[in-house]
Amino acid sequence: MRLLAALALLAAPAWGQDRITSHCIALAQAEPAVVPVALHDGLEPDAVLIRYIDHASFAIVTADGTVAVTDYTGYLGSADLVPDVVTMNNAHSTHWTAAPDPRIPHVLKGWPETGRPADHRLDLGAMLVRNVTTDTRGPFGEGARRDGNSIFIFEAGGLCIGHLGHLHQIPTDAQYAAIGRLDVVMVPVDGGYTMRLQDMTGVVRRLRSSVVIPMHWFSRGSLDAFLSDMQGQFTVVETGGAQIALSLGNLPSQPTIMVLEPAYID
Repeated sequence: MRLLAALALLAAPAWGQDRITSHCIALAQAEPAVVPVALHDGLEPDAVLIRYIDHASFAIVTADGTVAVTDYTGYLGSADLVPDVVTMNNAHSTHWTAAPDPRIPHVLKGWPETGRPADHRLDLGAMLVRNVTTDTRGPFGEGARRDGNSIFIFEAGGLCIGHLGHLHQIPTDAQYAAIGRLDVVMVPVDGGYTMRLQDMTGVVRRLRSSVVIPMHWFSRGSLDAFLSDMQGQFTVVETGGAQIALSLGNLPSQPTIMVLEPAYID
């Protein structure tokens, strides 16, 4: 169903209300199954919808209609959707745009500007957006760019949702500590443009997230290689769709990889 029509059914953002606090330390207790949902059905008050758009772009939608988009490239589909906040990384042009829609209230760049690392902590009421920087390689793998990538973390509905961006390095202990608990994590599984699969799977195991969503795969081959390496420790669910709704109370008890199929918002 169309995302704009769905958002029209959701309540308008309550900017004056206190946001639902998440300190990224609580553990989910309940064990109901996680299933794909249709946006037009609306969301439960404590639920968050995650829609895979393309490549490394996801829409994260709260029940009050707050919308964040990760690795925003300027194109979300034919729908005239204006997110409340977009995040960008600029390792490649498929992760950012120099000309974001001027109607977007908050555009968060994940790379250094004026010699300073990106440092974001944006409170939108129903959602808190923050970042942890990591280093990236230079063009064609040469050199290193300090703090060139941002892992963006979205705290909403009591969930901690992390997007690893264009991750080139295994995080340090200090970076893992700054990230905190991630209930949900979007992970690049290309196997080379970011990190080798064996290194990326090590990062995923260290994070111990309840839900892992693969992204940044250029072929089914790299995705299948990631899934094969993770099987046994993670349940693999092929959703067959582009989106899922999650809440703190319905996280799976067994760490689960949810494979979403990207789809533009039309």
